[in-house]
Amino acid sequence: MSLNIGFGSRAHFATLASTAFLAGSLGWGSAAMATGSGEAPVKGGTLIYLEQQAHTNLYPPAGGFYPNGGILNQITDKLTYQNPKTLEIEPWIAESWTVNPDATEYTFKIRKGVTFSDGTPLDAAVVVKNYDTFGRGNKELKLPISEVINNYDRSEVVDSHTVKFYFKRPSPGFLQGTSVIGSGLVSLATLALPYEALGDATKIIGSGPFVVASETLGRELALKARADYNWGPAKLEHQGRAYLDEIKYIITPEDSVRIGALLAGQADVIRQIQAYDEKQVEDEGYRIYAPSTRGVNNSVVFRPDNPLVADVQVRRALLHATNTDEIVSTLFSTNYPKATSIIAQTALGYIDLSAKLSYNLDKAKGLLDDAGWKAGPNGLRQKDGLTLELTAYESLPQPQNKETLQLVSQQWGKIGVKLNVLTADSGSATVNNFDPAKAAVSPAMVGRADPDVIKSQYYPTNRNVLLQKGGNSDKVKTFVDERLNALLDKLASEPDRTKRLAVAGDVQNYVIDQAYAIPIFEEPQAFAAAPYVKGVAFEAVGRPSFYSVWLTPRR
Repeated sequence: MSLNIGFGSRAHFATLASTAFLAGSLGWGSAAMATGSGEAPVKGGTLIYLEQQAHTNLYPPAGGFYPNGGILNQITDKLTYQNPKTLEIEPWIAESWTVNPDATEYTFKIRKGVTFSDGTPLDAAVVVKNYDTFGRGNKELKLPISEVINNYDRSEVVDSHTVKFYFKRPSPGFLQGTSVIGSGLVSLATLALPYEALGDATKIIGSGPFVVASETLGRELALKARADYNWGPAKLEHQGRAYLDEIKYIITPEDSVRIGALLAGQADVIRQIQAYDEKQVEDEGYRIYAPSTRGVNNSVVFRPDNPLVADVQVRRALLHATNTDEIVSTLFSTNYPKATSIIAQTALGYIDLSAKLSYNLDKAKGLLDDAGWKAGPNGLRQKDGLTLELTAYESLPQPQNKETLQLVSQQWGKIGVKLNVLTADSGSATVNNFDPAKAAVSPAMVGRADPDVIKSQYYPTNRNVLLQKGGNSDKVKTFVDERLNALLDKLASEPDRTKRLAVAGDVQNYVIDQAYAIPIFEEPQAFAAAPYVKGVAFEAVGRPSFYSVWLTPRR
């Protein structure tokens, strides 16, 4: 396949990408010549990684955006490591820790000898500065509070390698929160920079196994292995420096070009392979990886401040008019299980709500009738001079989101509701999605392997996907759900594990009973890799880890 296929007028980008692919292939070839049988990990070589979207900002709490997290996971370390198989929390930069009974005080012993790539020590004082910034934010530098840290009060240096954290109320999710992308540790020099400066990857100084070597903003990023790295997660089989010498990230928006480059041997790993391309790739002997994001499922959410969806009967009607079986079977593969709750089956605290998510057109029509929405002369539901016509903006990061919304639109059309699916650049879509009058419906998901992920999604001062008053939108006039917010506060503050998981079940039931969300599928992160790429791994919610990756000789 020619790399120019599909680029059309974007010939300049095709030339740039082709040059980078060729350089990566040559670098890989020299590494292959130096290898033996390939049975043991091979040191050296360059990994070419094609990313669908450019990163935005690398302030660690912004790492939830997968292109951001895919970089931060290589250049930063965390206090703890969440085993992606068992979900147990294991030592990393913290060699041990204690938690008091009500989860309001955490004490961590910091591993000795760890340094940032600028040579400065990763000691207790730096950990305190990181978490005071993540837990409180910094208004002067416009650094926001991390969504994974709840009820934070302060921290203190007990000694040069001991840190103690204090919380205003119980914070049972904090230990897991120390393992996530958003808690990547960075140097004091990085924390001194304003938020807008942290889109430049070269400004992120971490202690991770790779270091940023160069960047062409929006196009390419090169990481090089750190030669003296020797503090990976304590229970990981691989210790010491990374096997690879270098990783080259190349931004390649077109699906066909990413796949063509992979199959032509010009790329080694690609992210965001669409479900309809999986068979083609596997038939060529390449590997599909689809790790679960273990959090809030890919869903359609409503903004009840918009009067058209303020009535729970309308929202329930639309829930029962949504045929998720048809969406999953038409657009996706077995790597995208149908959602049976607002969180994935692999998420902590999951309960099966299939019975409440039934597809039933007669029930949907009856609910709209009861709510006073009658079919008008054009077939659309009308009430008090209004037409039940809604708008949603495509979410570019989510797989086949436009096609998903278009299929939902067709399904809702069967009960007389029109859904307009609009496409906008990410900036415009973000602005419009903060206005419930413009976007009564919105796609949403978020990954995290802890029940606090539900609070992150729905709470007003977190992601606030329902657009409650007092959150991140100044366009909301009245809508607040105090019952939901009380449940979310309790979820983030209950120290007893059994009780906390029960609250997670209560929240799931409440969100579905109020029809605030229509869960559609459990979203993985989908990657494809060449068969000679070994040791591919992912953290607990699907971001790639290239620390243990190595390349066998091509045959």
